[in-house]
Amino acid sequence: MEQQPRRLLLLYFNTMTMTKIDLSKKHKPYYTASTDAELVSIEAARFLSLIGKGDPSSPKFEQAAQALYAAAYGVKFLCQLREKDFVVAKLEGLWSYDEAQYANISMEEAPTRIPRGEWSYTLMIRMPDFVTKQDVHQALEVARMKKKVSLSQDIMLQEIPAHQAVQLLHKGPFDKEPESLQKMNLYMNKYQLKKGGQHHEIYLSDVRKTVPEKLKTILREPVN
Repeated sequence: MEQQPRRLLLLYFNTMTMTKIDLSKKHKPYYTASTDAELVSIEAARFLSLIGKGDPSSPKFEQAAQALYAAAYGVKFLCQLREKDFVVAKLEGLWSYDEAQYANISMEEAPTRIPRGEWSYTLMIRMPDFVTKQDVHQALEVARMKKKVSLSQDIMLQEIPAHQAVQLLHKGPFDKEPESLQKMNLYMNKYQLKKGGQHHEIYLSDVRKTVPEKLKTILREPVN
């Protein structure tokens, strides 16, 4: 038997017995939020990430998300070779804009008053602790050789430190988020909390398979 088929066969049998980590279950509080605004402590975590700028409804944004997922599955495959496995986690995003250029715009006004092309983003997929920078490097090298992943040179392993945030579970289409952001802003003003980082979203629903009215998104605003 040739080496590569043998290797794949061994991997198949190993995956039948190895433990698969589901981060959404292992870190359940991280992926859980109430429909009421609340202050929470967010643990430090590591992410596969990709930085970009532009309209989230554009083909470029979709390509970036596809590239990140392809890299995540590449890392998963390499970890399986070490007899470690995990469920690829939910897509997340950090969002920001030039606050000097768009001064005096409230949190809930930003999605409608700031042009979509002016938003900067960091797309992220959470990784287990055993994933290394070398795993990411190797996965991207494979992706480049296969020529299946564009933007792969922009993908990296990033750690976000522990912090506090105001969060809320938004139910419904993205264009209704200002209503939820207003609730979060009122909460922050009530308890004199100041914005302390990039706006954070966790996409609990698959937008390709879920009607807008049933989408669930955790909105998270770092504070200090």
